[in-house]
Amino acid sequence: MSPPVVDRAAPRDFEEMYQSTPPWDIGRPQPEFVRLAKEGEVRGRVLDVGCGTGENALFLASEGREVWGVDASPTAISKAAAKAAARRSAVTFQVADALRLGELRRTFDTVIDSGLFHVFDDEARPHYVDSLASVLHEGGRYFMICFSEKEPNWGGPRRVTQAEVRSAFKSGWRVDSIRKASFDTNRESGSAAAWLCALTRLSPPARPRAARAAGGPSPRRGASRSRRAAP
Repeated sequence: MSPPVVDRAAPRDFEEMYQSTPPWDIGRPQPEFVRLAKEGEVRGRVLDVGCGTGENALFLASEGREVWGVDASPTAISKAAAKAAARRSAVTFQVADALRLGELRRTFDTVIDSGLFHVFDDEARPHYVDSLASVLHEGGRYFMICFSEKEPNWGGPRRVTQAEVRSAFKSGWRVDSIRKASFDTNRESGSAAAWLCALTRLSPPARPRAARAAGGPSPRRGASRSRRAAP
């Protein structure tokens, strides 16, 4: 099944927001991802999906990791690439559709998501989850921070419940933890109530073996060899 044709006003809106400084662009990495990195949870090759202007990706790369950052906004990626050049960072930044991550033709050990999951509606969420699975190794980790339903409804992104996260990742994933967190912003309030979610991509379920052809069981290997050896 192909990803849905999502409302193309949304990418244009994000592109317009990156002409200035959107509320989530705080000029430093989100503290929750810094903590995860310091605790050794972020391992191997890393993909920052919805990377914006790149602060999370640049931080992780500064600690010696191989990091890619992708975003649908060309302006965000341009700003991220400029930061990487100024800091002499080897992060690979690329414009990409989060619903078609397989087109990167790369796989990763860890994927981080700082406020992207909560922009997708119910129709797009399954396609996003499938897209994540296409670039994450089996046993790989996905760390996501999103606005929670505990955050007052002043506007901004969709609020997400723990039940919604568990439902979205019910097949082919293990939800390791969902805990209360803060999503830092440059708004006057400083931060928003959020969930920090840690998940592991599982092996896909084994396919059932094809039914044997009618006519009885296949001959044993030894019997087959005996017949072939007979004069």
